[in-house]
Amino acid sequence: MNELPPDEGGLAPASSLKKVVLASNNAGKLREFAALFGAAGIELIPQGALNVPEAEEPYPTFVENALTKARHAAKLTGLPALADDSGLCVRALRGAPGVYSARYAQLAGGEKSDAANNARLVEALRGETDRRAYYFCVLALVRHADDPEPLIAEGRWHGEMLDAPRGEHGFGYDPYFFLPALNATAAQLEPAVKNAASHRAIALRQLLARLTEEA
Repeated sequence: MNELPPDEGGLAPASSLKKVVLASNNAGKLREFAALFGAAGIELIPQGALNVPEAEEPYPTFVENALTKARHAAKLTGLPALADDSGLCVRALRGAPGVYSARYAQLAGGEKSDAANNARLVEALRGETDRRAYYFCVLALVRHADDPEPLIAEGRWHGEMLDAPRGEHGFGYDPYFFLPALNATAAQLEPAVKNAASHRAIALRQLLARLTEEA
């Protein structure tokens, strides 16, 4: 374990956050967050680069899972840590797949993959006329593992679900997530456009505003 010593001063002020561990090994998330955080002058280090194993995500809410992952990464590295918990919430499915978005097919006995998740979702929505859905993201940033005042931000990105994929960008449910205002799926958007409009972008703007207030 490449454990790094915590800051001797204890609770680091927001202005000192130059390096933050991203509590995720998802390459797609890393690309999105690195671009957005880089603009704020903050270097994101993926937890895998520090040999941090993935944390358990046992909770039924996004915020609890995000906090658990952030505290786990901070404890094992001594660095501030950022975690997100995000997923797709479909109105006709009463919010499913929700916190189980990444393993939606696996819960039904299938494989853990984007293709399997999308196939199960298409089948679950067969015959449904209400196609409304939104991506939801909670960000949790802790300055250290026992931070009593974690920064929490959230974002929603509203759209509709399709029966057939469109586009080759993005990941997860992006090829099926249609945005009427843009006349495109999330997977048809250029990365820069998605990074400016997505649920993660909305949550991150909130988070960066909070950091600016504290600086």
